Amino acid sequence: MTGQQRKTLIKAMAGGVLVLLGLPWLSHAGEIAGSKYPVAQARTDVRKAAQAGLTAAGLPNLKSSIALVVDLVDGHAIFGKNVEHVSPIASITKLMTAMVALDADLPLEETIVIDHADVDQLKHTGSRLNVGIGLSRADMLRLALMSSENRAAASLSRAYPGGREAFIAAMNRKAIELGMYNSRFVDPTGLSSENVSTAQDLAKMVKTAYEYPLIREFTTTSSHEVSTTRGRSLQFRNSNGLVKSPDWDIGLSKTGYISEAGRCLVMQAKIAARPVVIVLLDSLGKNTRMGDANRIKKWLESRVGRKPVG
Repeated sequence: MTGQQRKTLIKAMAGGVLVLLGLPWLSHAGEIAGSKYPVAQARTDVRKAAQAGLTAAGLPNLKSSIALVVDLVDGHAIFGKNVEHVSPIASITKLMTAMVALDADLPLEETIVIDHADVDQLKHTGSRLNVGIGLSRADMLRLALMSSENRAAASLSRAYPGGREAFIAAMNRKAIELGMYNSRFVDPTGLSSENVSTAQDLAKMVKTAYEYPLIREFTTTSSHEVSTTRGRSLQFRNSNGLVKSPDWDIGLSKTGYISEAGRCLVMQAKIAARPVVIVLLDSLGKNTRMGDANRIKKWLESRVGRKPVG
């Protein structure tokens, strides 16, 4: 990193835009310290300042206003931007939903029937899981994770001992157990903008979710066909097209979107033979979160084998 690039990067950090922590694949690990970020900052200001800092420093020019990459081998953050900024997380929520559902150790083969209480009354999103359709708990879990099916996620919480209220309480207890102190959950789908977290907290959630074999399997399945209790077959696809790419080695994936959160993506993946967690929140444009993931991958791969300077 040149002296001018370092000055530009530090200037961006001073505006609460960019932080790099423990950089094993960059020129000088740990040469820039972290900083605190204002929670209430306009999206456009964050994006413009971040873009200027990243471009000048030769770092990936991301369209996501919040980003974090964590090396799972040593636990260090490789790259971060607005990592402490509290933001709505949309359907990234469903990773917590899945963990709480699995922690209850309820029969996966048990049939759950979609109820009127599972229909989205907040955003009025549609679903092919009509009221009265029944699927196994395992299939509801798979569709909630793979295709981000809101009614499937809602049904899992309703079928929990004590009902949805108890389920949401368990989600928040789990968050505290994981050290996600800047996170809050009010519904199991992520449709509410009151489901909030930070990139730092979500990295902890992804790391823990990866320990669940079914979550790894269901989030990386490219497509799946289910047979309902009404005798119909329904085909579903993964909301993250990268899971089908031969260029990626993805161990866990979850997408999310509501207008308040922007386009979101979290993944556990192996890049240059090293496992990492990637968190991307509030990305502009329908495909930019996938583009950001590819930019991060290319950036990391280009630095493998580089020796530290100085």
